[in-house]
Formats: sequence, C-alpha cells, structure tokens
Amino acid sequence: MEHLCIVSGGQTGVDRAALDVAIDKGLPYSGWCPKGGWAEDFSASPGLLAKYGDLRQTVTAVPEQRTAWNVRDSHATLIVLDGPSLEMSKGTLFTRNCAELVFLRPCHVTNLKSDNALNLAAHWLANLLEAFRVDRFSLNIAGPRESESPGIYKSAFLFFDQLLTEPHVLAYTEKLYSPESVFRLR
Repeated sequence: MEHLCIVSGGQTGVDRAALDVAIDKGLPYSGWCPKGGWAEDFSASPGLLAKYGDLRQTVTAVPEQRTAWNVRDSHATLIVLDGPSLEMSKGTLFTRNCAELVFLRPCHVTNLKSDNALNLAAHWLANLLEAFRVDRFSLNIAGPRESESPGIYKSAFLFFDQLLTEPHVLAYTEKLYSPESVFRLR
C-alpha cells in the first residue's frame, strides 16, 4: 500500500483519523493545513505541524484554502460522514464542491452508518487505482470535524483501518505494483 498517499488537512475528526491510520500503517501522508498549523485543538503555532511533520502550511490561515489545495493536489477525494447529510458540515460540503465543480476530481461520499459503506468505498478506491495507474496515488480524505460530529474520529479511524486492509484494495495494489507490472507504469 506504499503506493497510496493519504492527503488530509489534519482537522479534528475525519481528517485526523485518516492521518493517524496512515501513520499507524506506515503509509505516506501529506496535505495542506492553515498557516500556523491551526486546527480546533491546535490553535497556536506550530499547531498540527509539531505532530504531523509532513503537512505543509498554506499562505493564509483561512481553512477553505487548505481544503481547496488538498483537493487540487489529490487524484480523488473520499468524504466520510456518520449520517446521510452533507449539510451538517460547511467544510465538508465545500470539499465536495471543490472536487466535483472546481477541480473535477472523482469524489465518493460514504455514510459510516450504511451497511455497505466499507465495500462500496473499497471498490471505488480499487477502481480508481486501476484507472489512474500512477506510481503514487494521492487520496484526499475529508469529513466533519469532531465538534460537528462527536465521536466521528473513532468511527472514521476504524473505517480507514479496515479500508486500508480491505482485500479488494490490497489485492489490486499488489497486482498493479507487482514487479511484472511495474514496467507498464513508467
């Protein structure tokens, strides 16, 4: 799975869960955070940057710039919710609009309360990996912050931990990046 790079802005909740799972699994991660490393729980500089050294600061402290740049610099965006509505989070809705309307990136929205959320997300990701066939696929992960959706960090962490060990995704990345197939990528 080292060919998958997790992109996140590091806000509490879904973003932070994505970064922590990436670190736990030894996956590369990157992303933009607001100037000063601002997040709900890191209000003073260096903020997130003290814990997540592979994040980069945007030129302003405006969170929307971080969101837009993370979408722009990724191949696709996975949005994770714990309910059916994007309206619960202005930032999450902004992320989807950036992906679908501004940067024209593939975007999948999954509801953690759906019985088939893991299977649908795994198939979506495996299909993207096959379609893009790049040395390193950058997946932006977004969703509500913890204050907007209490408990989302824990649910999202478990979901990402399962997604990144899902047989569909693992089998595909092993096939795609096997020594026999690597020559096709260059």
